[in-house]
Amino acid sequence: MAEFLTEQDKRTHYCGQISSADVGNEVCVMGWAQRQRDLGALIFIDLRDRTGIVQLAFDTESDKEIFDKAFTVRAEFVLVAKGVVRRRGEGAINKNIPTGEVEIFVKELKILSAAQTPPFEVSDSKKVKDETALKYRYLDLKRPELQKNIKMRHDIARVAREYYYENGFYEIETPMMIKSTPEGARDYLIPSRVHKGSFYALPQSPQIYKQLLMLSGFDRYIQIARCFRDEDLRADRQPEFTQIDLEMSFATQEDVMGVNEGFIARVFKEVLGVEITLPMQRMTFTDAMNRFGSDKPDTRYGMEINDLSEVVKNSTFPVFAQALENGGSVRAIVAKNAAATLTRKEIDKLIEHAKGIGAKGIAYIRWQDEAPNCSFGKFLTPEELDAITAALGMEKGDVALFCADKNKVVLPVLGALRTILAKKLDIIPQGKYNFLWITEFPFFEWNEETEHWDAMHHPFTMPLDECLPYLESDPGKVRAKCYDMVLNGTELLSGSIRITDWQLQEKMFKTLGLTPEDIERKFGFLVEAYKYGAPPHGGSGMGLDRLAMIMCGADTLRDVVAFPKVQNASELMSQCPSPAEPADLEALGIAVVATESKPE
Repeated sequence: MAEFLTEQDKRTHYCGQISSADVGNEVCVMGWAQRQRDLGALIFIDLRDRTGIVQLAFDTESDKEIFDKAFTVRAEFVLVAKGVVRRRGEGAINKNIPTGEVEIFVKELKILSAAQTPPFEVSDSKKVKDETALKYRYLDLKRPELQKNIKMRHDIARVAREYYYENGFYEIETPMMIKSTPEGARDYLIPSRVHKGSFYALPQSPQIYKQLLMLSGFDRYIQIARCFRDEDLRADRQPEFTQIDLEMSFATQEDVMGVNEGFIARVFKEVLGVEITLPMQRMTFTDAMNRFGSDKPDTRYGMEINDLSEVVKNSTFPVFAQALENGGSVRAIVAKNAAATLTRKEIDKLIEHAKGIGAKGIAYIRWQDEAPNCSFGKFLTPEELDAITAALGMEKGDVALFCADKNKVVLPVLGALRTILAKKLDIIPQGKYNFLWITEFPFFEWNEETEHWDAMHHPFTMPLDECLPYLESDPGKVRAKCYDMVLNGTELLSGSIRITDWQLQEKMFKTLGLTPEDIERKFGFLVEAYKYGAPPHGGSGMGLDRLAMIMCGADTLRDVVAFPKVQNASELMSQCPSPAEPADLEALGIAVVATESKPE
């Protein structure tokens, strides 16, 4: 039968805090039994809490009732142990844990809660299938690795608050139930019981509200904000996520970037002991795409994209010639010393992957023997092949992959292959943090399905001053006052300077194809607010989860989020989402209509 915690049971130490300095002292510790070892006349229990493990010892000098109680303890029993700290014997020291030189000789033991045999041993839960670990997430979270990650996430949030408070920011909460506004992904909708047929939306970001706070004169706003996006999941994306959200009045792009750089330097120094060099590297969107095929490039390694259009402009290879005739380009990446690893079979896999993401095909040169093996060699003279390999700086042992098409195909395809090859060839240096700012994004991107221009970021972003004349005449030329912070190939932050002229904002909405009725219905209150004195302002949202993931060295957001969702946006532990009660649906005026799934 379980015993109870009393006022006399006062914890003096956490388990991981016991050290040789405590030898001879009486202590009281509390936690979970990691394991119990019965050696006959000796019983040892490894007691675990969030700080670590300490060994509890019971022997022939123990009170018989205490010894017998220790005999009944099993994994995950919750215990209170009082006793005297003593040194372990010379041969019993465990150098793998901080408390390994000492143990607690227990004089009092309470079993606060017994436990059934868990579905897996907590210390081995990393070896358990994801489905099982996530179903029993409350057990999986006991793993020291996850406890360390969640603690680091807490430390990052703590440093964020301290840093931004010190820099004059107010922490202000914005609503979680808002008007649905287009922000790039589907909204999660909340039906209203009072206003039947109408819906709130969960915020994809606090974007509009933080801009309104600037209009209200708060000058600097910060929030550790919860955000929601109904979109497909991946390793660095969850349907609900947290961002360090800020906005600044009377601020330029450099002001916003500078204050965020200061936070990064502070958090890496305090949490990891790592010095970050400031200012961070700057790179335009165009340069990033041309060099790396990505607007979030990993610059820890080379393998940059080479433009060979001029070199092959007279080529008789139909693929190259046709691409150039259609206004495209011929580009390539070179994997150094990769010929042994990139066999023909491996190259075929890369070609199939490239086709799956939009390429018509990939040509290659594999230089393993004395002469290069070129997949399109029959269309080249020896001099032309030499010119290509020379332009690429190729040497024996290298492999080059070529893509020829419109730039909107070529660049992202080679960018994706660059990432795959870097992992396959294991050339990404570990323990290195390469930050950079990507700037001057295109404001608009053409949507071929709807045949109109969409905002690449959001419609409240200010265009570059020199691009304002092109808003109506040539939207494709318009670049934005926006900026992304990238860390090791991951977009960590996105932000922009905002439009504050209501007439310019209306013109922007019209360029995006919104009618006056659309503007009034979706953004009328914001346009109206701009008419009452809007200061210049800008801001950003930094992904707290992504930052924690990289700082922890984790492979997925699941490792830094306490209760994550899986690929289909469900939570295996609580089995949500789940059907609503009929009475609740009736109160909301909602009927669920069954639909037959279409055959594939």
